[in-house]
Amino acid sequence: MSSLEVIEMMAGYDAEGQPVAEKLRVRVNEDNECELVNSPAFIKGLASGDVIKLDQQTGQFEIKRRSGNLCIRVFSKDNIEPLADSLGSEIEKLGGMLDIETPRMLVFSIHVSCGFTAIEDILNKAMTSSTAWYYGNVYDPVDGQTPLNWWQEILGES
Repeated sequence: MSSLEVIEMMAGYDAEGQPVAEKLRVRVNEDNECELVNSPAFIKGLASGDVIKLDQQTGQFEIKRRSGNLCIRVFSKDNIEPLADSLGSEIEKLGGMLDIETPRMLVFSIHVSCGFTAIEDILNKAMTSSTAWYYGNVYDPVDGQTPLNWWQEILGES
């Protein structure tokens, strides 16, 4: 049996070099492993459904099992509500869901089996000059460019 809890994890540092934490809803299992209920807004490398082991002392985590979900973050200089409605319905048609909505940000989770091309086509068509989207768990959190390739095992690619 698992319980629903909120944990804090290290998300990075602010402009003054102070650590910034993000609160995440998780299901904690009997091994004290945490399954993310939603994709995070700022913590890199994770998506909803991923199971992690959190070191409470350091705030660092180890991924125990990937869910197969992609974390997609959409940012806007303007009010994002109109985009949330149109983009949200397109993502939902592929089985994805909106995890977080703020006035300037959306965070979606969608399974990688939907295909990068289909997902990227929807996102690219929806973007304007004041919006941008990024994957939260596709590229190495350190360099931001090297693909993590965790999906190859899930999709049966080699």
